[in-house]
Amino acid sequence: MFHAHTHINKDTIKKIIMIFIGNMLYSFAIAFFILPSGLITGGTTGIALFVNYFTGFDISLFVLIFNIIMFIIGWIVLGKSFALSTILSSLFYPFLLSAARYLVGITGALTNDLILCTLFGGLLIGVGIGIVIRAGASTGGMDIPPLVLNKKFGINISVSLYVFDFTILIMQMFFSNRDQILYGILLVCIYTYSLEKVLIMGKSKTQLEIISEKYMEINELITGRFDRGTTLYEVEGGFTRNETYAILTVINRRELFAIQEAVMKLDPAAFIIISQVNEVRGRGFTLKKQYTEGGVRPKRITKQ
Repeated sequence: MFHAHTHINKDTIKKIIMIFIGNMLYSFAIAFFILPSGLITGGTTGIALFVNYFTGFDISLFVLIFNIIMFIIGWIVLGKSFALSTILSSLFYPFLLSAARYLVGITGALTNDLILCTLFGGLLIGVGIGIVIRAGASTGGMDIPPLVLNKKFGINISVSLYVFDFTILIMQMFFSNRDQILYGILLVCIYTYSLEKVLIMGKSKTQLEIISEKYMEINELITGRFDRGTTLYEVEGGFTRNETYAILTVINRRELFAIQEAVMKLDPAAFIIISQVNEVRGRGFTLKKQYTEGGVRPKRITKQ
């Protein structure tokens, strides 16, 4: 019981630290690059500006109502833990933004160049939001719909965030400076790209498909020397019509050269397909490795 309780505490502390760091980067992006340069972004504020322009509805009141609605939807669809983490994120952000703006008052703006502000602002926003999402929370508002769509329909978070923000920026073309809108679209592209990189960071792996007549020796090499799981499946050459087995395995990128070199030593004519996969789940990756009783490996697979 003590160990389980300690583990929960460690996970909770890690989550709080991640939410804090993510919001700190987000607030620094806003204070040092977005506000001084007058750049605009999508999000809840963008929708509020659009609604205000056509209806006269108060911007602050709209933002408050919209954020509450999004929070309730997040609570229902994504769960209590997500909602509580988002509240924590919402508490951190105003405090960190005030601290960042205070620093800007002392140091002054880092740059007045719009391109640099767009690049660094977008990079920090993307990394900040990505860290918060990886902690199982959000920064609230328009960050919640992409998470809901991802859970319900499997739609990529960064893609839906890009579509929402891009649409919101286009809506503002009716009443905003066109140059600002174009810079805003560039900003959205940059933070969507950096968000995507943060979300898959540490999860991407390399997939190898190896076709060789010496499949058994290569299979034993990968499972024995490199301690990686493999899958064997029958293949037939399209031209030669020769039947053999292909070996499918997923490895870390740093193992690629060593495995490739070892395979080519066994069979210089081996056909190797290398591809990048964004995430791998299951035994040996998100689950612990499982060994057969007594450490005995499965019997050789032979063609029937």
